[in-house]
Amino acid sequence: MNQGKYVFSQIVDLVVRYQFNQCVILYQGEHYVKSFSCWDQFLSLAFGQLSFRRSLRDIIVCLTAHQKKLYHLGFRSKVCLPTLARANEQRNWKIYRDFALLLITEARTLYSKEYLKTLEIDEPIYILDATIIKLCLSLFPWARIPKKLAAIKLQMVIELHGNIPAFFTFSRGKVSDVSYLDQIEFEAGAYYVFDRGYYDFGRFYEINTAQAFFVTRAKTTWSWRRLYSKKVDKKTGICCDQIVVQGRHHHIKKYPAKMRRIKYYDSLTKRYYVFITNNFKLEATTIAELYKQRWQVELFFKWIKQHLSVKVFWGRSENAVKTQICIAISIYLLVAIFKKRAHIKRNSYEILQIISVSLFDKIPITQLISGANPQIIEDGGQKQAKLWVC
Repeated sequence: MNQGKYVFSQIVDLVVRYQFNQCVILYQGEHYVKSFSCWDQFLSLAFGQLSFRRSLRDIIVCLTAHQKKLYHLGFRSKVCLPTLARANEQRNWKIYRDFALLLITEARTLYSKEYLKTLEIDEPIYILDATIIKLCLSLFPWARIPKKLAAIKLQMVIELHGNIPAFFTFSRGKVSDVSYLDQIEFEAGAYYVFDRGYYDFGRFYEINTAQAFFVTRAKTTWSWRRLYSKKVDKKTGICCDQIVVQGRHHHIKKYPAKMRRIKYYDSLTKRYYVFITNNFKLEATTIAELYKQRWQVELFFKWIKQHLSVKVFWGRSENAVKTQICIAISIYLLVAIFKKRAHIKRNSYEILQIISVSLFDKIPITQLISGANPQIIEDGGQKQAKLWVC
């Protein structure tokens, strides 16, 4: 029942310490460290994310105000501003990246049986996209991009079943999105949905060779040659469904196989869309619906930026920025894991809001989130006599 534990401790208890320690050992995160371990650093930054703090000083002030409770929250060292700032500056951010990837594995297992009702597809569906996190050039000169700007790019793959991240990494703001495909190991039978930022026929053929499927939009400059057309019902919005091959010699070298070209009219946006895919079995309307679901990754990026601390950074170095983003993603995953294990019906935003004002409360977190009435535990000792008898 976790009756004697703080809410923050109950969230942290979802972490498998052995896995976390293995990540620390892999990158020698505590080499020559006498105090303030990587675990203390993680707890400090996790507290900052859950309580919506805007700076390291905010985190230190809040934790210091509850100094007597820190041991019960899991801290084993004194938390002070210079020590925390130095840890963010020097300790390898990949420790927390690898730990987040372990949480992703657990979350994907929990959400593996969630399927979209609009799509009758049992195979994994991955949506690829990237978001630009803008930075101040004078404070983050290492993130400089053309036009005197600074930014870092978060590249992410989200599994559509459950809307859980499947993989993520970072790149400089000026690096093209298409190079991200080189870091992905394609699963046979899986679907990969992405926009025209990942447009490259050589990489499309790698997906096809791995016996996986891709769905993307065609560029207006694409040259193709029709082999034959399938019958379509234009009332569904499908204008044509064609089997095509490349129309240019240098494109044939990159992708020598057949492809499917689908032209679709969206009555809501009143626009025509042309999709290309290497899947020849799904209905054309299902292909169009698959690409519509690409918007889920945009919603995920928007959610992360609005509800977690990734707009104001707690350090100026590249290592500190990446550490903060990795821990923010870890907090999102811990909330998702808790939500699934406890069968909570509330959305993640509501759960975070409730947790943020209850971190130092001693109440079972499931009871807190679900809104159940607390159980009154009667004292086994002598009861006080009643003054009035009704």
